[in-house]
Amino acid sequence: MRLTASLFVFHVLFLYRAEAQIRYSIPEELKTGSLVGNVAQDLGLDLKRLRSGRARIVTGESIQYTELKTDKGTLVVNERIDREQLCGDLTPCSFTFEILLEKPMELHPVTIEVLDVNDNAPTFQNSHLEFEISESAALGSRFVLESAEDADVGQNSLQNYILTPTDNFVLKQYVNPDGSKYAEMMLQKPLDREVQPRLSLKLLAVDGGNPQKSGTVNIEVNVLDANDNAPVFNQSLYKAAVIENAPKGTHVVTVNASDIDTGSNGKVAYYFSKSKAGIADLFDIDEATGRIYVAKEIDFEMDKKIEFRVEAKDQGGLTDSSKVEIEVLDINDNAPVINVMSFTSPVSEDSAPGTTLGIINVKDLDSGENGQVRCTIEGSVPFKIKSNVRSYYTLITDAALDRESLSEFNITVIASDAGSPPLSTRKTFNLKVSDVNDNSPKFPRNFYRAWIVENNSPGLSIMTVNAKDPDENQNARVSYILEDCEINGSPVSEYVSVNAESGVVHAVRSFDYEQIKQLLFIVKAQDGGSPPLSSNVTVKIMIQDQNDNPPQVLYPVQTGGSLVAEMVPRSADVGYLVTKVVAVDVDSGQNAWLSYKLQKATDRALFEVGLQNGEIRTIRQVTDKDAVKQRLTVIVEDNGQPSRSATVIVNVAVADSFPEVLSEFTELTHDKEYNDNLTFYLVLALAVVSFLFITCLVVIISVKIYRWRQSRILYHSNLPVIPYYPPRYSDTLGTGTLPHVYNYEVCRTTDSRKSDCKFGRAGSQNVLIMDPSSTGTMQRIQSEKSILDEPDSPIETLRDAVGR
Repeated sequence: MRLTASLFVFHVLFLYRAEAQIRYSIPEELKTGSLVGNVAQDLGLDLKRLRSGRARIVTGESIQYTELKTDKGTLVVNERIDREQLCGDLTPCSFTFEILLEKPMELHPVTIEVLDVNDNAPTFQNSHLEFEISESAALGSRFVLESAEDADVGQNSLQNYILTPTDNFVLKQYVNPDGSKYAEMMLQKPLDREVQPRLSLKLLAVDGGNPQKSGTVNIEVNVLDANDNAPVFNQSLYKAAVIENAPKGTHVVTVNASDIDTGSNGKVAYYFSKSKAGIADLFDIDEATGRIYVAKEIDFEMDKKIEFRVEAKDQGGLTDSSKVEIEVLDINDNAPVINVMSFTSPVSEDSAPGTTLGIINVKDLDSGENGQVRCTIEGSVPFKIKSNVRSYYTLITDAALDRESLSEFNITVIASDAGSPPLSTRKTFNLKVSDVNDNSPKFPRNFYRAWIVENNSPGLSIMTVNAKDPDENQNARVSYILEDCEINGSPVSEYVSVNAESGVVHAVRSFDYEQIKQLLFIVKAQDGGSPPLSSNVTVKIMIQDQNDNPPQVLYPVQTGGSLVAEMVPRSADVGYLVTKVVAVDVDSGQNAWLSYKLQKATDRALFEVGLQNGEIRTIRQVTDKDAVKQRLTVIVEDNGQPSRSATVIVNVAVADSFPEVLSEFTELTHDKEYNDNLTFYLVLALAVVSFLFITCLVVIISVKIYRWRQSRILYHSNLPVIPYYPPRYSDTLGTGTLPHVYNYEVCRTTDSRKSDCKFGRAGSQNVLIMDPSSTGTMQRIQSEKSILDEPDSPIETLRDAVGR
């Protein structure tokens, strides 16, 4: 054994590269870790290639007898190898596996031949054999002996039988077609039951190993009374066929032997020969009829052909034997077996078509068409399977993947054989598709519009913009960014802000509708991918007006130092237009709709105010009994909720002449001014009386000299006097503007009291403006008025031209 090991353990008997296949021969029972061969050297592979290709042994067996050392490129024993357990009596004995490399995929078949060592001695199934032989047995009668079994093969198997003693019997040895040996005892000396009724023999079976091993069985021969004819089979060989997995009790074949003796000596019984053990486990034989039945299921993959011998024995103990050959027919009873060599999951959604996902190995233990396998993929999926090398298939992508459409696949591979009916095996692979940042955030609409009421509080939430990204994880994390732009010359960030996480738009400050009516800006949604993707949306925020401004009265102008009065002649008819209150509201909409109401009046029965236009008209004929001095309080209200208002005081003088008006308003003015400003003038007089006195003298003298010079120049120039006209107001359908043209004329008096007066004319209307500090004489006013009213005067001429 040591010599055999030294010859074969570390020596490769032969190496050939036929289709990249290598073959090694090693003796059985090598220790774990013993060297089988240098695979890298024999295949011409570099050690780096073994490591980068993830070289590994692929075998369909449950026991892996060898191990590949990728760091050294050697093949070593991994498990105890028992040739007898592995192959039985099959010779030569070998097992095959493949060495698989990836990137690119290579497959190198390796065959390991296991050489036998003499580790088994010949053994007999029984330790004791008994024969009953008639004393009348003819010389040359043969008696089949139990064959010894030796699990070894070749020279180490059973080589010879030895029978002792050899007084009455001689041993005859024979070789079966399959190489097995069996022995028979042949009677060479007649038996005499009276002399020796029982014989004890010993049969020794020896093998050819070194050292030699043997097995022994004791033979007891009982000598019977005469039975001089043995049974004889009518055929020396019986052939039959049985389908594998045939049910128990299936008839296989019938053997038949005849004995020319009569009576009990001619009655034949059939038995399985002791020449081969284990047959009784597969078949049963009817001792009386010789019919052979199936005892248990027969597996074609284990036994393709079964051979055994059948004995026919008569009552006298004489026997004959015949050989039976039974061929096992294959049926498609083995479904294909799918073994996963490698599988990659998840796979990136941007993987190109043709990307390898996994490698599988498919085997079918059946033979012929029953063992021909075809692999397909169930359903319509973007994958396909193709065969690379014998019984190996590659699962690859067949189209572009989109995780947003389908993020997970169940790929079912079906392996079907060509049997009838075909058998198939299904294997499902769960493949997950990993995300890449191939989608930008999308807003549900292209334009956002929102409204906010002015005078809002800073930080108020206005609206929310929301974008969706169909990617996942970081690639789908959306951030919101306010794009830089300007609104009214200021950065948009001074008006609004956007929450980066939630997309909520907040007001940074309070808005005034009268200053800004809308905000237009862009919000960008950006994901967290690398590189990031983004999209924009336009946001428009409309500022809504509040009633936060009261009406403003434009006319009549309220002054603190002078008193304005509208003159109404006593001859005025009903509906006479006294004046018009003009007001505006800077708000918009209904907040700017104005209405006019008469709140107070000296005589409420004399005047009324237009609700929409603010016109003050008489509602009855003016009489002499009506007071000259009329005071009207008009309130102007807007239509807001709540409404705001403003009041204006309109002084109306009911008189036909200016002296009457002057006397009335002078008394009123003096009394009121005296009462209102008494304290002020007393204090002021005490403090600056001297300074004011001197200043007033200088100013008065300077003004009089200037006016005298201007009048002289005007007189000598003969130029007409051009009157002053205030702005015109056009009616805006109830907005409170003045629809008429008002012309104002100015005159001054220079009497000792230095009184000034101002009067205006609007068609047939007169307006008197009194300065409380002036006390001009009535004569001067009348004289100047008469000059202005002369038809041939330059002023009147100019007035007519303007009127035309």
